Amino acid sequence: MIKGPQYRQGLNAMGNRRYRISFTSGSLYHRESVKLAELYLSLRDWDEVRAQALRDNLLQARTESTAKRTCREAIARLKTLTESELTFLAEANHQDQAHLLWVAVCRLYRFIADFAVEVLHERFVAMKLDLSFEDFDAFYNRKSEWHDELDNASASTRDKLRQVLFRMLREAGLLAKDKTINAVLLSPRLIELLRQNNPDEFFYFPVYESDIRGMSA
Repeated sequence: MIKGPQYRQGLNAMGNRRYRISFTSGSLYHRESVKLAELYLSLRDWDEVRAQALRDNLLQARTESTAKRTCREAIARLKTLTESELTFLAEANHQDQAHLLWVAVCRLYRFIADFAVEVLHERFVAMKLDLSFEDFDAFYNRKSEWHDELDNASASTRDKLRQVLFRMLREAGLLAKDKTINAVLLSPRLIELLRQNNPDEFFYFPVYESDIRGMSA
């Protein structure tokens, strides 16, 4: 098991690989993602899933453009999950689904993964249980020194990234409405799935490192 500081060193060693920052709208897409996962488990083809979801307005979007955007984004996240994880997503309770969808978001967006490890997790283990917009801005400014895609983004884009990230944190059950970080208790089944894929992903959650060692044992 890689400890926290070593994990961060590993992330830094990845160099200046560009961040993907296309999550400027939307949310965790909880309901939509579960529906698409269920459809995939039936069709086993993401192109067919997308086509049928749009044809039948499975996501109950108000406009065609919204349906296409939501479908594209949700499927991109779901594609980061293994077959076992997709099956779990379709069968799990609401909280387990939310936790797994948070993992999918972190897998797709390294910017969010880095924030989860370096800010959310670190503040939790340091007993600093408040998470503010200022914490996001400090993280963003620090990363923008090494990432032109952040440095060149407009102020409105930064605001949207911050707004959507905090919304996803709340929807995943990791952050309360008053911006207090919630301690997370992962289910045994989800723990096993993450352990099989990559135990370092436990750092995406506000959990203590002593608990992580137990989870990854």
